Amino acid sequence: MKKGYIPKEQRKKILLMCDDIRTHSGIGTIAKEIVLHTSHHFNWVNVGAAIQHPEAGKRLDLSDSTNQEMGLTDASVVVIPSNGYGSPDLVRHLIKLEKPDAIFIITDPRYWSWLFQIENEFRTKIPLIYLNIWDDYPAPRYNEAFYESCDLLMGISKQTVNINKLVLGEKAQDKLIKYVPHGLNHNIYKPLDENNPELVEFRKNLYGKLDIEFAVLFNSRNIRRKQIPDTIWAYKQFIDKLTPEQARKCALVLHTQPVDDNGTDLPAVIDMLCGDDDRYNIIFSSNKLTTPQMNLLYNSTDAQILLTSNEGWGLSLTEAMLAGNPIIANVTGGMQDQMRFEDERGLWIDFNDTFPSNHTGTYKKCGPWAFPVFPNNISIVGSVPTPYIFDDRCNPSDAANQIYKIWELEPERRKAIGMMAREWATGNEAGFTAEKQGERIIENINELFDTWKPRVCYELIKTQPLKKKVVEHNLLTL
Repeated sequence: MKKGYIPKEQRKKILLMCDDIRTHSGIGTIAKEIVLHTSHHFNWVNVGAAIQHPEAGKRLDLSDSTNQEMGLTDASVVVIPSNGYGSPDLVRHLIKLEKPDAIFIITDPRYWSWLFQIENEFRTKIPLIYLNIWDDYPAPRYNEAFYESCDLLMGISKQTVNINKLVLGEKAQDKLIKYVPHGLNHNIYKPLDENNPELVEFRKNLYGKLDIEFAVLFNSRNIRRKQIPDTIWAYKQFIDKLTPEQARKCALVLHTQPVDDNGTDLPAVIDMLCGDDDRYNIIFSSNKLTTPQMNLLYNSTDAQILLTSNEGWGLSLTEAMLAGNPIIANVTGGMQDQMRFEDERGLWIDFNDTFPSNHTGTYKKCGPWAFPVFPNNISIVGSVPTPYIFDDRCNPSDAANQIYKIWELEPERRKAIGMMAREWATGNEAGFTAEKQGERIIENINELFDTWKPRVCYELIKTQPLKKKVVEHNLLTL
């Protein structure tokens, strides 16, 4: 019997509102792993969001498939497909129909403004759980009302946990705030033998007639903050350090859409930087791949690169580490967690109001699998809904140097440090696995149920001028 098993009729029911757990989005992937690895302890109803969902309005029972995958006999997992993340009327209807013991939400708080506005209706009876993330500092004072509307805040990065505490201030004492990093299925994302027939065939289809001995992978969306043009520029500068013969045995694989209105025209960028020079092997992998196929892609390459200017986590780094590859990453957001920077005591760094980020290079020592690129420009950008956030921009030349460092390693050494990444990611300290994520979710939600006090029906608020909201943490740590 699975540890923590509770019979179906005795379990708490959780209303999970996020992407459809059957989709391959980052949120959908994580939500699926949460549901699967807690289905022996909780019953789940997923309001599964998608844009123009083809199954909107249906109620789909996934209990049998969950039983088969997780070795259970009495799982209760239901998906209610939805166009978008929902509405007040849908929540009211589902509370009445499904009678959940808690509501659990994931993704950017702006998608849940409507839910936070009606929290006074349901938090008198059931708590609100938020698996949350914020990409960068300064601590977003404009999120205070959102965080205040939740009973359990689970930050997926150490930075997010610190941001939750900084924004809430004294009110943080009345909240459960926990660290729950992303976890993936390490039985799917794993190193493969280079003679594996599927891998050999996959590499043949990926590289064609090219004789590739070293490849760098970029796997993410073609959107501005992902800095793909800088990634291509960094790769070009790396190639320019090599002889023509060495260069032709290298490749940059871009698993993304070549053209996207949210990003740019990447083939045009490549034409501008590289022209027709056959030293630069830049390959697009734009077809959607299954999870096992994604593992083949990671095993077909030698390092993962992600130079995002602000990044909440960077799931492709986790996938690469589990597959046994080293990572090249900008030092920002949750990517810092995955590089395991050490403080002067040799401990995995944590953040507070005097040390909110390591993006200025306070600590340089990190896991041997990580090849960090520290930002050389930190600016404040924003929009009307999110008035300010740091944009941590790194120098492509610095990234090129890190690519070169990995390239000049002996293949056996690259594999060895990649295996160190997997060993740490699957170990107790990091625990970037689906099983460990499920354990953390169960532990934290159980603590919530044991300690939760229902919200009062109404509050008396003295009307007076609002105090100016100022940043109460260091913006730079030199």
